[in-house]
Amino acid sequence: MAFDTIIRNGLWFDGTGATAEVRDLGITDGRVAAVSATPLDADGCDDVVDASGKWVVPGFLDIHTHYDIEVLEGAGLAESVRHGVTTVALGSCSISTIHADPVVAGDLFGRVEAIPRDHVIASLEANRTWNTGEEYIRAIEDRALGPNVCSFIGHSDIRASTMGLERSTDDDIKPTKAELRRMERLLVEALDAGFIGLSTNQLRFDKLDGELCRSRTLPSTYSKFLEKRRLKGIVRRRGRILQSAPDIKMPLDIAFQALGSIGLRRKPLKTTLLAAADVKSNPVSPYVLQGLATVANRLGANVRFQHLPVPFTVYADGIDFVIFEEFGSGEVAMHLTDCIERDELMRDEDYRRRFRKDYDQKFGIRVWHRDFFDAEITDCPDPSVIGKSFGQVGLDRGGIHPVDAFLDLVLEHGRKLRWYTTISNHRPEILRKFATADFIQLGFSDAGAHLRNMAFYNMGLRLLKHVRDAERAGTPFMSVERAVHRLSGEIADWYDIDAGHLRVGDRADLTILDPEHLDESLDGYHEDQVAQYGGLSRMVNRNNETVRAVFISGKRVIRDGEPTDILGVRRTGSFLRAGRPTPPPTASRAGVQERSSAVAR
Repeated sequence: MAFDTIIRNGLWFDGTGATAEVRDLGITDGRVAAVSATPLDADGCDDVVDASGKWVVPGFLDIHTHYDIEVLEGAGLAESVRHGVTTVALGSCSISTIHADPVVAGDLFGRVEAIPRDHVIASLEANRTWNTGEEYIRAIEDRALGPNVCSFIGHSDIRASTMGLERSTDDDIKPTKAELRRMERLLVEALDAGFIGLSTNQLRFDKLDGELCRSRTLPSTYSKFLEKRRLKGIVRRRGRILQSAPDIKMPLDIAFQALGSIGLRRKPLKTTLLAAADVKSNPVSPYVLQGLATVANRLGANVRFQHLPVPFTVYADGIDFVIFEEFGSGEVAMHLTDCIERDELMRDEDYRRRFRKDYDQKFGIRVWHRDFFDAEITDCPDPSVIGKSFGQVGLDRGGIHPVDAFLDLVLEHGRKLRWYTTISNHRPEILRKFATADFIQLGFSDAGAHLRNMAFYNMGLRLLKHVRDAERAGTPFMSVERAVHRLSGEIADWYDIDAGHLRVGDRADLTILDPEHLDESLDGYHEDQVAQYGGLSRMVNRNNETVRAVFISGKRVIRDGEPTDILGVRRTGSFLRAGRPTPPPTASRAGVQERSSAVAR
């Protein structure tokens, strides 16, 4: 047999958790054609890769992204692919681009996910050619898709497109019978096309952008019991997945959603909930989530909590960040788009008094720990404050309240004031427990969103570093094989998509890693411009020496950490339809895509 590519002498992980072994891999027509303990015959093979001393692992799956907009004009999705991710899930948090018109989509994505609203609108106006889920899949595969994608259909998407944004965000209005039937029909249509399930959202601090319904919560938060029951019933009967963000301010909502997965005389509702985190503001939350998931699954549920397996460190420019949406005074400031109005608000003593009261309220369930002594300034026109916390700045300025120190600096420097804090996942021992827990799914990167606030594109690499460091220190908590399985095959099997494994016959989606460079470089801070967002500088990760190569459908799309000339030019990825095997792009199809992309440029 003549192979298209041979990968020689690498430590091969098959994505099942089985013991890794040194093997040669032969790739033909986008799939693994041979796995051999002896050298494969290289006659007729023009691409032989020496992977001696390297790990050959299945491409990682990122189960929670917001690439729905970026994929339309930057389909290579290089920021994820260059870190070993070969499959991404779209349509998270109840928002997708299947049915909502461009302006409504701009309102859904702009503020919640911090993706420039004007670009959302312009991109959809220029690129939208679909009206159904099936047409959306064809449109995605007509692009020079880099990684594979799968997608949820968003509850807010189908609700807003059915009822209109204004009616769908009015708590006094329920959908008519005809509107409810249409939402059901759109959901069934998407599932028939191969979407992996329905995403919904009950978080009350996820707010709309725009002018028409600005600062209202997402449409799915206004749905009532009957609507949710009927939509969930469809997902349950079809054996697909419900992704949900419960209202964290109502603990019973989290419990009801977990327990709602229980089947009794019917199928369990496969449910993935946002999110398991070791939150600084509530140190007992990991134990509560573990207990809840354990009880629910023992009673017959099939529920998983998504978890980011690294410290959740976030950055902000001034006051523009979603964490301020979770309390009243912060929400008031975020509602204002006019800088002059916002500045006047922050100067007002009554407003400051309210902000201080919200800040000092330490009880209750929340995301942000509200401790300005735990928030370090990294950039500011005033160099004297760089490296200090806002609390320390307050002490330096005569002992003023940390809130006043923060607001004063925002007034002085606006978005030129850059700072960071770690909100959760700060205790290594809890990270280790979550990494091994059966009720946990490793994901929740939010790739493609919050462009100035966070960068977890390399979360899989950072997990492998954590595992390997513990192993070297003589305190192992999980094998490398198990960690690779959790990032690949385990997720693919649960979502029922054709990905995540590296055995004969599997898709040749793989990464070659240098384990000696699972090092401190993974934690470095980097920024890069996004051409399609008008040159906006976003946070990224850069680990070029760690990722030696990435192959998707047997095509090398990353070499030594950098994109090759085919990524984003020639289609290598596919839309993975739930429950169905998905063939890699054929050579003729990929060639057509390469030519069409060149014409488009």
